[in-house]
Amino acid sequence: MKKIAVVGPIPRDHIETHRGEIIQKYGCVTHPVIALSRLETGDLEVIPVAHLRKVDLPPVMEVFKGYRSINLSHVTDHMDQGAIISLKFIDQNNRLEKQTGHMDPMLPEDFRQLLDCQAFVFIPITDYEISLDTIKYLRANSKGVIIFDAHGPTTACLTSGERQRRFWMERDQWLPHLDVLKMNLEEAHCSWFKKEFDPVDFTKAEELDRDELRAFAKHALALGLKCLYVTVDSRGCLAYFMRNGQFCEEMIPAVKVDKVIDTTGCGDSFAGGLAFSLVTNPGDYVRAARYGNAFGALRTQGKTFDVFKTLGETEAIIARGHV
Repeated sequence: MKKIAVVGPIPRDHIETHRGEIIQKYGCVTHPVIALSRLETGDLEVIPVAHLRKVDLPPVMEVFKGYRSINLSHVTDHMDQGAIISLKFIDQNNRLEKQTGHMDPMLPEDFRQLLDCQAFVFIPITDYEISLDTIKYLRANSKGVIIFDAHGPTTACLTSGERQRRFWMERDQWLPHLDVLKMNLEEAHCSWFKKEFDPVDFTKAEELDRDELRAFAKHALALGLKCLYVTVDSRGCLAYFMRNGQFCEEMIPAVKVDKVIDTTGCGDSFAGGLAFSLVTNPGDYVRAARYGNAFGALRTQGKTFDVFKTLGETEAIIARGHV
């Protein structure tokens, strides 16, 4: 039995889409957990690891009800703290965020019974949620691949509840303990920066060019990272890794969709696809990106978890490059 832990908050989300539609649901961890469950492989146990408010625990358990192979023993409400998020999309990819509830951080004791997992998917949404001590603990005590989403460490929550981008100044303390790091272009901008810089308006900031992304990737790989993924919206995903001692850069095209309905949870779903592929085919980072792209594309196709497919259906989508 393969075991994948998916770690982060399960926020109560209030979402206004770029079309003005209102969606209320529990997000983040729920997306990759249910996406993995719906593969229906029969040999996979998916373990969400999250802290919730007591009032949210029953409805979250109801969200997962009926899905196979999900172990809910690490979804807890001991501290009665959980994330509450408001998202207003300005366009298909950009949004304004407010946070009025906060999950207490994930610490090493949350993982003492999970050291036999083949993969840990960390999808924090705010910088305090996963402690570096937790990552170090897993690195020292588990052989599982550690997949980490840069959304958390590049996002801060102000006292007003406003969520803002921040530079990941402590980046190099984390990189030696991670196997896979995923991010989008905006998060890459927050992770690779000059030693002296002017304040950045991220609504107007230009993308890092490919030379800068390569420089960042080489820096990260030299510190011990195995693969850096940078998603580039509808174009697909850039993967940087070493093969036979040589630096590799691969562009993996996106899975095409005819219509985007809701992009909430696409990055989280992408991380779930990476985990499944890297557990079943360790070290094949290009293949993993294809599964990540497929999971992310499927997430855009509706407001419910019915968008996710079985393994056979998902692999057919990957083969044809279109949902």
